[in-house]
Amino acid sequence: MEKQLLIETCPLKLTSTQLNESLKKNNGNLIVEALLATAEVKNGNGRYYARELWEREINRYNEESIQKRNSVGELDHPDSQVINLKNASHLITKVWWDGDKIHGNIEILPTPSGNIVKALLESGVTVGVSSRGMGSLKQVGEVAEVQDDFSLLCWDIVSTPSNPGSWMTPVS
Repeated sequence: MEKQLLIETCPLKLTSTQLNESLKKNNGNLIVEALLATAEVKNGNGRYYARELWEREINRYNEESIQKRNSVGELDHPDSQVINLKNASHLITKVWWDGDKIHGNIEILPTPSGNIVKALLESGVTVGVSSRGMGSLKQVGEVAEVQDDFSLLCWDIVSTPSNPGSWMTPVS
């Protein structure tokens, strides 16, 4: 099976009160909490990720990216496995499990792309959080099962969500 770029998305929308409280409590930086992914369900792209696969990748991502503060993501998904720093908009600062759901804290960076995200959220625009990784798929019934060769690259901020029930809220 050939590895391909796999992208999964979750929606993000904040109220103006939530946004203002987050900015006040975090020295002007917007920090949000989001549902990043869900294991063991068919998502909006028709893909299925096993919990064990996500567990492995979350552990690796924590060690290799979050702890080193290089867990950046971009505004919009490129068709690339390279994270382009000139498009960096945010930093994932923490990831954890709640049942089969993967949550995370996201710090919106004061970069040109981060400022666009902040302005969109301040204007009440709903945006999504979307995983980007490389891996192969195997069709199993109505789902495309993500295979063990999957490697998580990052989470990006995008316009269209695919992960069910994902919303971001500011962290106080």
